[in-house]
Amino acid sequence: MSLAYTPPMQVLIDALGRLPGIGPKSAQRIAFHLLKTDRGDVERLASSILEARALVRFCERCFNFSDAELCRVCRDEGRDSTTVCVVEESRDLIAIEKTGQFKGRYHVLLGSINPLEGVGPEHLKIRELLVRIGAEGIDEVIVCTNPNTEGDVTAMYLARLLKPLGLRVTRIASGLPVGGDLEYADELTLGRALDGRREIPD
Repeated sequence: MSLAYTPPMQVLIDALGRLPGIGPKSAQRIAFHLLKTDRGDVERLASSILEARALVRFCERCFNFSDAELCRVCRDEGRDSTTVCVVEESRDLIAIEKTGQFKGRYHVLLGSINPLEGVGPEHLKIRELLVRIGAEGIDEVIVCTNPNTEGDVTAMYLARLLKPLGLRVTRIASGLPVGGDLEYADELTLGRALDGRREIPD
């Protein structure tokens, strides 16, 4: 007879296992930890998750996470509104902000083109980027998609779409490892990649 978890425990493990980067073993370890942790700490964790889910939304301009209509970057009048850095996710925006070297604005695509997973350009916030270009007087778009196949495809698609509009379309330099993610890059490497950005060829 095989051992099995109680139904509530199994439900918790299954729920944790659906989180990105959490496999079955990690889900079990986290579940065991939560069940041994002080009830007050668990309640604070659950409350913080629910509160964030209720209060955090997408910025109406750039689609970064925000607790207001516009995120703190879009509300900052001191930023250069003529240069926009396009990233895949909000975590990439945070990674770039940590370098302290980019003073423009951002646009979060909420993903990258991935035909194998059924994600096409129409699933990303590309149409919204095009609307911003005319409305905000943008003259340079820095494409900061991840240096992997999906990021490269997305960058090329954006370049073909934006260059006919008379924009300067650049991509961060190759100081990042191929196949890596921006969120894991250190600030110095990412800062140098921004400084060494290059034009994306047609």
